[in-house]
Amino acid sequence: MGAPFSWSFPYRWPRKPLLAKNVVATSQPLAAQAGVAMLAAGGNAVDAALATAIALTLVEPVSNGIGSDLFAIVWDGERLHGLNASGRSPAAWTPAFFGNAQAMPQRGWNTVTVPGAVSGWRMLSERFGRLPFERLFEPTIRYGREGFLVSPTVARQWAQQAEELRGQPGFAEAFLPGGRAPAPGELFRLPEHAATLEKIAATRGEAFYRGDLAEKLESHARANGAGLRAADLAAHESDWVAPLAIDYRGYTVHELPPNGQGIVALAALGILSHFDLASLPVDGADSLHLQIEAVKLAFADALAYVADPAHMPFAADTLLDPAYLAARARRIDRRRAQVFAAGSPPAGGTVYLTAADASGKMVSLIQSNYMGFGSGVVVPGTGISLQNRGATFVLRPGHPNCVGPRKRPYQTIIPGFVTRAGRPVMSFGVMGGTMQPQGHVQVMVRIADYGQNPQTACDGPRFRWVKDLEVNVEAGFAPSVLEDLAARGHRLVELKEGYMDFGSCQAIWRLPEGYLAASDPRRDGQAAGF
Repeated sequence: MGAPFSWSFPYRWPRKPLLAKNVVATSQPLAAQAGVAMLAAGGNAVDAALATAIALTLVEPVSNGIGSDLFAIVWDGERLHGLNASGRSPAAWTPAFFGNAQAMPQRGWNTVTVPGAVSGWRMLSERFGRLPFERLFEPTIRYGREGFLVSPTVARQWAQQAEELRGQPGFAEAFLPGGRAPAPGELFRLPEHAATLEKIAATRGEAFYRGDLAEKLESHARANGAGLRAADLAAHESDWVAPLAIDYRGYTVHELPPNGQGIVALAALGILSHFDLASLPVDGADSLHLQIEAVKLAFADALAYVADPAHMPFAADTLLDPAYLAARARRIDRRRAQVFAAGSPPAGGTVYLTAADASGKMVSLIQSNYMGFGSGVVVPGTGISLQNRGATFVLRPGHPNCVGPRKRPYQTIIPGFVTRAGRPVMSFGVMGGTMQPQGHVQVMVRIADYGQNPQTACDGPRFRWVKDLEVNVEAGFAPSVLEDLAARGHRLVELKEGYMDFGSCQAIWRLPEGYLAASDPRRDGQAAGF
């Protein structure tokens, strides 16, 4: 049976997909190879995904680290499982803790919530893995001790962040050897990172949450006037969750529920289902206008309501009510761009990777420090760089996402998964902050409405809604299309050299006898397998 898409590759940087029975796709080649090594050693897709994720903490430190959060969707051969391995705020984080500030800080220790990635690694391995937990760490421990050659895109991102973060506690000592970011092709070592991973591997993460690593985190936090304590780490729990889903053009798209923003992608697709996009030219102004407006409507609701689910005013799937999405779709004017407010529903810098194996298991996994290196804080002697997820809280009393003790913040990182008639079709993700749900929507539209193959859907030019009427667009759209969109009121900024701002897609599509694996050319990434 033929694939339900075209095998053409029409865009400016066509990268050919990998076709194999065991595959890994991610944004850095050495990490992809770490995952393939686990598959070759008899491991399954979960082992491969975890080895890849662990490797990315070192070989792509500009986006994630040991102190990251993690979300995953796993097809175990029979059904889907969702994991929310994001952490909560310190118990000390009342609104009063931040004094008279008008907004949350963006960098530094007091943006650090409890990191959840380590617990996610353990939970995924215990439930689904085949190889010993310690085995998953071996490639990264070797790179930490012996060093690895820094890839070009990672080097560029490293240099871009260096000056802003140089003064953060521990950053320069760990990540600016010789006082500067490493150049492309330069050897970088971080033996402290390797030693920390050895402790995590040997204790199955206990050292991080209840052992000497937790004590080092608290000590460094106290020394820098921060609120995080070892008790906060010990109290951490990750959660198995049921993914949310929406049907779109015969496919079922799955995203994890809040505190993540995956619901933005689902709501936008639910709105777009009321329009016949396939009748409109791909990459044309009519189609793009509808996609932009749908994304804006979905974000208006998410930014008003999405938070720790224990603090949301209603169940998350209320935002996916069919009648409500139909009403939201009616708000769209096909000829005019608008600024949308949140509706009234009815009562009632990130790394992404995906792996699949010959037995049928598929994994969609994302982990992140948030804004590049995250908080910029690195715990001395450990290589632990810490996320700044607390920056996404707000200080507005009464808002569901207002900062508070032991509370999960709004999260931008989202893994995606697609099924059809209850069977797996595609694991995919598009890393990059608020670009992520927008990328999910654009990839799905290209595949479901326009019949593009997953690699072409990754390659095609993208837009990124920023705020109000402001939209960034990537090079590759026809000038007449941009002129048409501007005439409708969109305030366009064409980033001809800004491809890094439009995310990075990785996708694995299930074929009858194996998989098609796609990796975005906007990063150093690679689809690898056998």
